Amino acid sequence: MSEKKMTSSRRHHLKSLVLQVAQTWLEKEKKERAEAKEAYMAENCPPSDTSGDQATLMELCKKIHAAIDKIDEERYDIEAKVQKADKEIEELKIKVVDLVGVKKPALKKVRMSADAMLKALLGSKHTVNMDLRANLKQVKKEVKEEPAEAVGDWRKNIEDKADRKKMFESS
Repeated sequence: MSEKKMTSSRRHHLKSLVLQVAQTWLEKEKKERAEAKEAYMAENCPPSDTSGDQATLMELCKKIHAAIDKIDEERYDIEAKVQKADKEIEELKIKVVDLVGVKKPALKKVRMSADAMLKALLGSKHTVNMDLRANLKQVKKEVKEEPAEAVGDWRKNIEDKADRKKMFESS
């Protein structure tokens, strides 16, 4: 029992040490980001001199507006390039799928009775029986008796048919 407590307490201690190291790394990263941001701002955005008369302030505003317009144009051009590249990537993906084709997974054979298959398809509410003969009506066969005369007198039938043949040939 004491071994388990020692391993869990040791695990807990190691976990807390890892969390402390991670926290120091996060704080370090945050400081580095803030320093990089300050360096970028000092390099690209020099502090403005707002002292002076109205004419110099108007000139400063015009310079700032010109810089904003230039940056907006660059941003628009970059966005257009990105959209064009995205569209081209999508078209290439479609071409790759068309060339390779969609791979269909191999179907596994499943041994299932027709009743079980219909029950799976239709759900448990429907009870289906594949005994189709149970739903059929019972029909009694009628035996048709032919007159014995017709069967026994076959020569007479042949002579009658020969007479009909002559009738058609003569007309």
